[in-house]
Amino acid sequence: MQNLLSDVVVVDLTRALAGPHAAMMLGDLGARVIKVETPNGGDDSRGWGPPFVDGESTYYLSANRNKESVTADLKSDEGKEFLAKLVRKADLLIENFRPGVLDRLGFGTARLHELNPGLVILSITGFGHDGPEGGRAGYDQIAQGEGGLMSITGETEPTKVGAPISDLLAGMYGAYGALAALHERSITGKGRVVRTSLLASVVGVHAFHGTKWTVAHELPERVGNHHAQIAPYGLYRTRDDIVQVAVGSEGLWRLFAPIVGLDPGDERFATNPARVAHRDELTAAIEAAFAADAADVWLERLADKGIPAGKVRDFQQVYDWEQTRSQGLLIEVEHPALGTIQLPGPPLRFDDNPYAGARETNLPPPRLGEHNESVRAWLDSE
Repeated sequence: MQNLLSDVVVVDLTRALAGPHAAMMLGDLGARVIKVETPNGGDDSRGWGPPFVDGESTYYLSANRNKESVTADLKSDEGKEFLAKLVRKADLLIENFRPGVLDRLGFGTARLHELNPGLVILSITGFGHDGPEGGRAGYDQIAQGEGGLMSITGETEPTKVGAPISDLLAGMYGAYGALAALHERSITGKGRVVRTSLLASVVGVHAFHGTKWTVAHELPERVGNHHAQIAPYGLYRTRDDIVQVAVGSEGLWRLFAPIVGLDPGDERFATNPARVAHRDELTAAIEAAFAADAADVWLERLADKGIPAGKVRDFQQVYDWEQTRSQGLLIEVEHPALGTIQLPGPPLRFDDNPYAGARETNLPPPRLGEHNESVRAWLDSE
């Protein structure tokens, strides 16, 4: 098997999460990703914890597989010369500095394209590259709040999504845009700049909540663990635990209602808009029925009727679950300090390599400066 992006060289100037995640996604697809870090500590996330395992931050480990690490002081002449050499041989450069930082280092867009006219540049910021607040620093929870996501999450208080979703989405959108620009370059021979931000990533997933405001001029509200526009669709208590049920069509409703002792033609519940309007009554009726049996009994009963339902698993249960493992979502790599470790795996599968994303071999997150000699030797060899 040949790595899908084996002919792509990525210079990763990023730190923290959004940029490293974008670079890692491309590394998962087989690109050669060279992570350039400051000599005095490297990526900020190397110090984020606990937990640390033998000095390695598990936060850092989550976003830096399939990369090589080199150190360079980009404020020094030697560091600038090194980066210029890398840029000349690269296909893509990813950076998540605040606007203007690369210009001050002498590597603004014009300079980068002077060094390499075919270079694609992916730039990720907190709130955008221009506009009245384009220079703001961006962190995930702030972006979740400023971008409206927290206003529709939670029960009574605004609540952040548990995962750093704006960082991860910005990385995903960035990688998606970079691949489009690389495809264009294969036709035109010219690189371009791709821009996204944490703010853009959050607004980009507003989905039907966004159009509720932009088209209907109604502000979305928090509905906790229930769907804002479909019912019943959410989390319900049983005798011993909780289950999630998604009755996403009228056909499913007609199958579901008798199971919980409801008349599918009851005018309060006969249509989805009616069920949403009477959500509290419907939830109470469902939980009154669910209280009679255990969660596993209800899940089996619902599965027999083809009604989508499931558990709420903790992380141990997720990674122990055979379905997770069967999808290649847990990989093993050989780390130079930690030995054999397991990492969350690439979220894509391809028909000729169904268990490890798009690479023949997955690389462990590198130690700081681990590839200083090999990368510099490669640069000097041609």
